[in-house]
Amino acid sequence: MPEEIKSAIKWEVREFKKPERGRNWYIIAGALSFIAIFFSFFAIRDFKIIFLGANNNFLFTLIIILAFIIMILMESREPNMIRVKLDEEGLTLGSKFYDYDEFKEFCVLYKPKESIKNLYLEFKNQAKFRISLPLRSLDPLMVRNFLKKYVEEDLERTSQPLSEQLTKLLKL
Repeated sequence: MPEEIKSAIKWEVREFKKPERGRNWYIIAGALSFIAIFFSFFAIRDFKIIFLGANNNFLFTLIIILAFIIMILMESREPNMIRVKLDEEGLTLGSKFYDYDEFKEFCVLYKPKESIKNLYLEFKNQAKFRISLPLRSLDPLMVRNFLKKYVEEDLERTSQPLSEQLTKLLKL
Protein backbone atom coordinates (compact mmCIF):
# COMPACT_ATOMS: atom_id res chain seq x y z
CA MET A 1 0.00 0.00 0.00
CA PRO A 2 1.58 3.35 -0.98
CA GLU A 3 2.53 5.74 1.80
CA GLU A 4 0.43 8.88 2.10
CA ILE A 5 2.34 11.84 0.69
CA LYS A 6 1.98 15.03 2.71
CA SER A 7 2.48 18.38 1.05
CA ALA A 8 3.20 20.14 4.34
CA ILE A 9 3.93 19.37 7.97
CA LYS A 10 2.79 21.92 10.54
CA TRP A 11 3.24 22.20 14.30
CA GLU A 12 3.98 24.75 17.03
CA VAL A 13 7.03 25.16 19.27
CA ARG A 14 7.88 27.43 22.16
CA GLU A 15 9.94 30.51 21.34
CA PHE A 16 12.52 29.43 23.92
CA LYS A 17 12.83 26.83 26.64
CA LYS A 18 12.36 28.23 30.13
CA PRO A 19 14.42 26.16 32.59
CA GLU A 20 13.29 25.61 36.15
CA ARG A 21 15.88 27.18 38.42
CA GLY A 22 15.96 26.79 42.16
CA ARG A 23 17.19 29.19 44.81
CA ASN A 24 20.65 27.54 44.84
CA TRP A 25 21.09 28.19 41.11
CA TYR A 26 20.61 31.94 41.65
CA ILE A 27 22.96 31.98 44.65
CA ILE A 28 25.71 30.19 42.71
CA ALA A 29 25.18 32.35 39.57
CA GLY A 30 25.27 35.53 41.69
CA ALA A 31 28.44 34.43 43.50
CA LEU A 32 30.21 33.53 40.24
CA SER A 33 29.15 36.86 38.70
CA PHE A 34 30.43 38.77 41.74
CA ILE A 35 33.76 36.92 41.62
CA ALA A 36 34.11 37.59 37.87
CA ILE A 37 33.36 41.30 38.32
CA PHE A 38 35.75 41.48 41.28
CA PHE A 39 38.61 39.99 39.26
CA SER A 40 37.92 42.34 36.35
CA PHE A 41 38.92 45.21 38.69
CA PHE A 42 41.43 43.49 40.99
CA ALA A 43 44.27 40.98 40.74
CA ILE A 44 46.11 38.92 43.30
CA ARG A 45 49.91 39.16 43.24
CA ASP A 46 52.14 37.84 45.99
CA PHE A 47 49.03 37.16 48.11
CA LYS A 48 48.02 40.85 47.91
CA ILE A 49 44.91 42.28 46.28
CA ILE A 50 45.95 44.92 43.75
CA PHE A 51 43.57 47.38 42.05
CA LEU A 52 44.13 47.24 38.30
CA GLY A 53 43.30 50.90 37.70
CA ALA A 54 43.42 51.75 34.00
CA ASN A 55 44.17 48.09 33.19
CA ASN A 56 40.85 46.79 34.53
CA ASN A 57 38.41 45.10 32.24
CA PHE A 58 35.31 47.33 31.95
CA LEU A 59 34.03 45.49 28.87
CA PHE A 60 33.97 42.15 30.70
CA THR A 61 32.05 43.76 33.58
CA LEU A 62 29.60 45.30 31.11
CA ILE A 63 29.03 41.90 29.45
CA ILE A 64 28.30 40.25 32.82
CA ILE A 65 25.86 43.02 33.79
CA LEU A 66 24.10 42.85 30.40
CA ALA A 67 23.83 39.04 30.68
CA PHE A 68 22.26 39.48 34.13
CA ILE A 69 19.75 42.04 32.81
CA ILE A 70 18.83 39.83 29.83
CA MET A 71 18.39 36.84 32.15
CA ILE A 72 16.00 38.81 34.38
CA LEU A 73 14.01 40.08 31.39
CA MET A 74 13.71 36.58 29.90
CA GLU A 75 12.76 35.12 33.27
CA SER A 76 9.90 37.58 33.65
CA ARG A 77 8.13 36.67 30.42
CA GLU A 78 6.50 33.52 29.10
CA PRO A 79 7.63 32.10 25.75
CA ASN A 80 5.30 32.62 22.79
CA MET A 81 4.22 29.73 20.58
CA ILE A 82 5.73 29.86 17.07
CA ARG A 83 4.22 28.10 14.08
CA VAL A 84 6.52 25.81 12.11
CA LYS A 85 5.77 24.65 8.60
CA LEU A 86 7.74 22.33 6.34
CA ASP A 87 6.53 22.28 2.73
CA GLU A 88 7.91 21.89 -0.79
CA GLU A 89 9.31 25.44 -0.73
CA GLY A 90 11.21 25.34 2.57
CA LEU A 91 10.88 25.95 6.29
CA THR A 92 8.66 28.67 7.70
CA LEU A 93 9.46 29.49 11.31
CA GLY A 94 7.03 32.13 12.58
CA SER A 95 7.28 34.94 10.05
CA LYS A 96 10.76 33.91 8.82
CA PHE A 97 11.13 31.73 5.72
CA TYR A 98 14.18 29.55 4.96
CA ASP A 99 14.63 27.98 1.54
CA TYR A 100 15.95 24.40 1.57
CA ASP A 101 18.94 25.62 -0.47
CA GLU A 102 20.18 27.43 2.66
CA PHE A 103 20.55 24.18 4.60
CA LYS A 104 23.60 21.94 4.46
CA GLU A 105 21.97 18.99 6.26
CA PHE A 106 19.31 17.92 8.71
CA CYS A 107 19.05 15.35 11.47
CA VAL A 108 16.01 13.93 13.23
CA LEU A 109 17.17 12.74 16.63
CA TYR A 110 14.76 10.43 18.43
CA LYS A 111 15.70 8.88 21.77
CA PRO A 112 12.55 8.06 23.75
CA LYS A 113 14.41 6.93 26.89
CA GLU A 114 16.12 10.33 27.11
CA SER A 115 12.97 12.27 26.11
CA ILE A 116 14.71 13.61 23.00
CA LYS A 117 12.73 14.13 19.80
CA ASN A 118 14.28 17.01 17.88
CA LEU A 119 14.87 18.22 14.35
CA TYR A 120 18.25 19.87 13.69
CA LEU A 121 18.90 21.91 10.56
CA GLU A 122 22.47 23.01 9.81
CA PHE A 123 23.02 26.01 7.52
CA LYS A 124 25.56 26.04 4.69
CA ASN A 125 26.63 29.45 5.99
CA GLN A 126 28.60 28.62 9.15
CA ALA A 127 27.96 32.11 10.54
CA LYS A 128 24.31 31.16 11.08
CA PHE A 129 23.31 29.15 14.13
CA ARG A 130 21.81 25.68 13.85
CA ILE A 131 18.02 25.50 14.05
CA SER A 132 16.81 23.10 16.72
CA LEU A 133 13.10 22.28 16.79
CA PRO A 134 11.33 19.92 19.19
CA LEU A 135 9.03 17.62 17.24
CA ARG A 136 6.56 17.32 20.14
CA SER A 137 3.80 14.90 19.06
CA LEU A 138 4.95 14.52 15.43
CA ASP A 139 6.12 11.20 14.03
CA PRO A 140 9.92 11.60 13.61
CA LEU A 141 10.02 9.10 10.75
CA MET A 142 7.42 11.09 8.80
CA VAL A 143 9.48 14.31 9.24
CA ARG A 144 12.68 12.50 8.24
CA ASN A 145 11.13 11.01 5.10
CA PHE A 146 9.64 14.38 4.13
CA LEU A 147 12.95 16.28 4.51
CA LYS A 148 15.05 13.63 2.74
CA LYS A 149 13.48 14.79 -0.53
CA TYR A 150 14.93 18.30 -0.13
CA VAL A 151 17.97 18.28 2.16
CA GLU A 152 20.87 15.90 2.75
CA GLU A 153 20.60 13.89 5.97
CA ASP A 154 23.30 13.86 8.66
CA LEU A 155 23.50 10.18 9.62
CA GLU A 156 26.50 10.66 11.92
CA ARG A 157 24.74 12.67 14.64
CA THR A 158 23.74 10.30 17.42
CA SER A 159 23.34 12.73 20.32
CA GLN A 160 22.34 16.29 21.06
CA PRO A 161 24.91 18.96 20.19
CA LEU A 162 27.27 19.84 23.05
CA SER A 163 25.83 23.36 23.21
CA GLU A 164 22.36 21.97 23.97
CA GLN A 165 23.71 19.51 26.52
CA LEU A 166 25.54 22.32 28.36
CA THR A 167 22.51 24.61 28.19
CA LYS A 168 20.37 21.88 29.74
CA LEU A 169 23.00 21.04 32.39
CA LEU A 170 23.63 24.67 33.40
CA LYS A 171 19.92 25.60 33.12
CA LEU A 172 20.57 28.55 30.84
